[in-house]
Amino acid sequence: MKVGIDSYCYHRLFGEVYDMQETPEKYKTVDDLLELGKRLGVDGISLETCFLPSLDDGYLKELGAKLKEYGFDTVFAWGHPNGLERGLNQEAFEEMKSLIPKTTLLGTDVMRITGSAFDWRHENHRDHIERLVPMYKEATKIAEDCGVRLAAENHIDYTSDEMLEMIQAVDSPNFGINFDTGNFLRLLDDPIKGMEKLAPYVFSTHIKDLVMHPTARPDDWYFFCGVPVGMGLVDNLKLAQILKEHNYQGFLAVEIDAPAPQWLNMEDEAIAVSVFNLKKIAKAVG
Repeated sequence: MKVGIDSYCYHRLFGEVYDMQETPEKYKTVDDLLELGKRLGVDGISLETCFLPSLDDGYLKELGAKLKEYGFDTVFAWGHPNGLERGLNQEAFEEMKSLIPKTTLLGTDVMRITGSAFDWRHENHRDHIERLVPMYKEATKIAEDCGVRLAAENHIDYTSDEMLEMIQAVDSPNFGINFDTGNFLRLLDDPIKGMEKLAPYVFSTHIKDLVMHPTARPDDWYFFCGVPVGMGLVDNLKLAQILKEHNYQGFLAVEIDAPAPQWLNMEDEAIAVSVFNLKKIAKAVG
């Protein structure tokens, strides 16, 4: 089992500063994250498109060459913050489709996508699914032609049953899930039960660990806030074991979005602890 980092761990250092966070004195670059990954000895880096300085072919080819030089597996991650906005953002859909062929420039065949977000979790999901499935089918045809696999994330929006329904409706080996181990918990949907249903369709992961925020309201999206892997409520060892049983070939990518108060502005430290503990999990599952 391989271990990696999702670049969203650096969102504050890339310029997306949450209200509870301090603005950094100096921003980081994608190269800084790659160097951190190299120092920590990870196997993969998932790169959020929103934080890349360019999506031009030339830049992506150069970045792909650097990833190859470092020996990193990669995921091309599109969709922050709201993805397809439950199937109502046609402009986002066109952008998503246009990026599918670019995935291979990074030396990967996996593109993470998102259909919705936390803001619309209480709406009628039947309407969402009816809009999203045709979009996913159209995008998947492009992906099939390009040799790309689309991994739709559970983005604090849909339950494991709803994700499974959409995957089965698209019905393609090129369409699966980016399984976020914390986001199901944020919907009070058991991640273990979710993995038992979805493991055959997992192309990529976000490995989160969460605790309850001491001052957040229950309807705040960060009510379950981030701590390093191994220090929270999520049984990521069990989740990794289920993935291993289903011959998962990707990497376990740590992602920390809204850090708990004691981990504010400590990205490098939180990533390092997470990678250390993920390596122990990877060794345990074999």
